[in-house]
Amino acid sequence: MKKPVFAALALSLVLVASSTASNHQTIAVHSAKMNREIPVSVITPDSYAKSDTSRYPVIYALHGAGGDHLRYSGEDRPLRMLSDRHQVVVVVPDGGTTSWWLDSPVDPSYQYETFVAKELVAHVDQAYRTIAEKGKRAIAGGSMGGHGACYIGFRNKDVFGAVGNIFGGVDLRPFPDNWDIKLRIGTKQEHPENWERFSVVNNLEGLKDGELSIITMVGSDDFFLEVNRDLNQRLQKMGVQHYHIESKGKHEVPYEYEAFTVVFRFIDNYFQSGKGSL
Repeated sequence: MKKPVFAALALSLVLVASSTASNHQTIAVHSAKMNREIPVSVITPDSYAKSDTSRYPVIYALHGAGGDHLRYSGEDRPLRMLSDRHQVVVVVPDGGTTSWWLDSPVDPSYQYETFVAKELVAHVDQAYRTIAEKGKRAIAGGSMGGHGACYIGFRNKDVFGAVGNIFGGVDLRPFPDNWDIKLRIGTKQEHPENWERFSVVNNLEGLKDGELSIITMVGSDDFFLEVNRDLNQRLQKMGVQHYHIESKGKHEVPYEYEAFTVVFRFIDNYFQSGKGSL
């Protein structure tokens, strides 16, 4: 993707911002696996409140390290606008600041793969008018959330049909002392097997072409650029068709927000046709 395309997408966000009418609420969802309540933001398009029969596809959006369930939910945030634009329900769970969206083998209070893929999906499909099927359900996120979207999506192909990765930390191994990863899976010195096991790039076995629609977006000056290039190369070698887009940018909020416009369009095309495209 080239910069002029990004500029046009950013402009379209500004145009929509003044008229967005999506609704946001925070709910508490019980996790049996963690034995506690997890706060979750749910964004519904304006049309949701105007009908009691219409059903909607769902995009689960996972925040990065240091974030929470309110990360994307403000009135000026892009996911509020994109919910209206694409007529989707957007679900933003709280990831415990630095959960890395996995089931921790060392801390039973961090069991976020199970929470998102099983407990949360079941709750949302029961509590909201969703289209409760894989073909109308996607998962996306930025940074730690990009790792989570890929990790959970690749391992739960029966639950999610599309995966959106924005500058995700898809290989944990190069970062043994960053972002509390060692608190979730143990130190690399003591538990090297966990650093292999929980890295997205090592969770591709069994992934077949056509099982998932996958898109990655990463900036040319991002510290996760090389690990995303590695993921791209591995998928290519496996013959798994996917989108890998590099564009000018850093690991920053403005890039993430603009990238979400592209990712949501890709996912919406998947919802419409069964195949993600731009």
